Amino acid sequence: MRRRRAFLVFLFAASLPAAEINPQTYLEEVKFLASPEMKGRATGSPELEKAAEYLAAKFKSFGLEPAGGKSFELAFPVTMGATLGANNHLRWGGEEEAVQPFRFSSSGTAAAEVVFAGYGITDPQAHYDDYSGIDVRGKIVLILRHEPKESKDLSDNATFAFKASNAKMHGAKAVILINDMAAHPGSSDDFEKFGAAAGPADAGIIFAQMHAADAEKIVKNLRAAEEAIRRDGKPYSFPTGVAASISADIHRETKMVHNVAAYLPGQTAEYVVIGAHYDHLGLGDEHSLAPSLIGRVHPGADDNASGTAGVIELARWFSGQPKHRRGILFLAFAGEELGLLGSEWYVNHPALPLHNAVAMINMDMIGRIRDGKVYVGGSGTGSTFARLFGEVQAPASLHLELSEKTGYGSSDHTSFTSKQVPVLFFFSGLHGDYHKPSDTADKIDAPAAAALLDYIADLTDRLESDPARPKFERVAEPAPSSMNSGGGSGYGPEFGSIPDFNEPPKGVRFADVRDGTPAARAGLKAGDILIEFDGKEIGNLYDFTYALRAHKPGDLVLVKVIRGSQIIEAKVLLTQRR
Repeated sequence: MRRRRAFLVFLFAASLPAAEINPQTYLEEVKFLASPEMKGRATGSPELEKAAEYLAAKFKSFGLEPAGGKSFELAFPVTMGATLGANNHLRWGGEEEAVQPFRFSSSGTAAAEVVFAGYGITDPQAHYDDYSGIDVRGKIVLILRHEPKESKDLSDNATFAFKASNAKMHGAKAVILINDMAAHPGSSDDFEKFGAAAGPADAGIIFAQMHAADAEKIVKNLRAAEEAIRRDGKPYSFPTGVAASISADIHRETKMVHNVAAYLPGQTAEYVVIGAHYDHLGLGDEHSLAPSLIGRVHPGADDNASGTAGVIELARWFSGQPKHRRGILFLAFAGEELGLLGSEWYVNHPALPLHNAVAMINMDMIGRIRDGKVYVGGSGTGSTFARLFGEVQAPASLHLELSEKTGYGSSDHTSFTSKQVPVLFFFSGLHGDYHKPSDTADKIDAPAAAALLDYIADLTDRLESDPARPKFERVAEPAPSSMNSGGGSGYGPEFGSIPDFNEPPKGVRFADVRDGTPAARAGLKAGDILIEFDGKEIGNLYDFTYALRAHKPGDLVLVKVIRGSQIIEAKVLLTQRR
């Protein structure tokens, strides 16, 4: 796999020979990380800690230094999924019924009148609102699963977490969800599997499921009300006159997990970061795309044993080469699948001064390159990157597509972009095995991945040696297309903040605010914590998403953020989503 460099005329004294990553050695690393014994490497699991120890041992064997002082493993806290306690019930009129809270439910007890609120949906675009004409402030709302007009793919209105946010924003104290049995005759009335539904760590409201047959004891005309909504396409909500008390007993545990960081010093304090996340879904969770197979190992061979093995093999390669102008920090992140938790924690608690990081190279799902195509993100974030790509030519077997220039995306490089570190993100694309038990090591194309790693080694070599340090450049947001009057590629208007998924006790912290967006024009900044949006209290990211999608481009909304010790108000003019 030896190849000639296109930039030989630009040789530096410390340049390396062209890298040659061994495909078989690379594949063996993937096989270990994605083996059945590793049980999918879920954050907080013993197997993830075993993987951390394995990575640390590898880095030590290469002669690298622990970036964190004495240990390669850098600990940080993660609030793990909840477990059910014993005190979950609803009491009314001397009766007691079984309920099961959702993982994201608050714990506690609420006593109030029960109000039937249809499907618990407020949809301005469809001119449909189950909360219209009823007052649920301080009440327990009883709502139906799904939505009135169902299709093969349910809309966001049917999302459990959005139903919770909507009820909370209307002032409810608790939510009881029941299966809409009239719409699904003959189907099971089982509870949703605990922990299977996506949501925030704590929705700020009790949200529990109850058997429909038990609910019909409380609301005698419940089945008729459901049928009327579906028949007429209009809300049919009403107070029941029944007082009840609901208890939700949930226990949450905070665990210490580990990023793994190893340092290869250079001649100066500056360094390049090479990183990948090493966690996956374990036995499957709410992020599994094979929900019927939750409980089976989701190996995560491509996502992201492939990128982690790349970090290992690049560390192996560079540790045997002469010292360069700049060092290299090799980073393996935990908690990515839970929301970039490991990289977010790292950039806020760096083991090495972040201002000395000249660039961050992130690899996520690089093991299944098809037709030679590799997607590269962040190409606009470094002042020297255009020249770099011109001088360091990819091998003929690879075609690089500079698909995204801003440096933002759903992987760990985003955390570094928010701290104004230039980033490059390498990704071979999604496939049918993504987030499923079928993402196995036998499907990895090791020769193609090794060719990509050779190229990344060449890029890193240049970044280590180039006298010109890349300066971080913000990429201006593209103007909305006049052809796209429907609001863009996503639902709802544009706001422009990048959330920090390490949730504060209340609100949504902005990891960054994109230039040229409504949030930026309103003066909002990275580090601000959003606590109110258009008069609605914002407790978590789901609340914010729900509140935003209820508006349209052109709306002027008043928001409140916490900045330091102050509460700042700003008016944000929402625009069309890009």
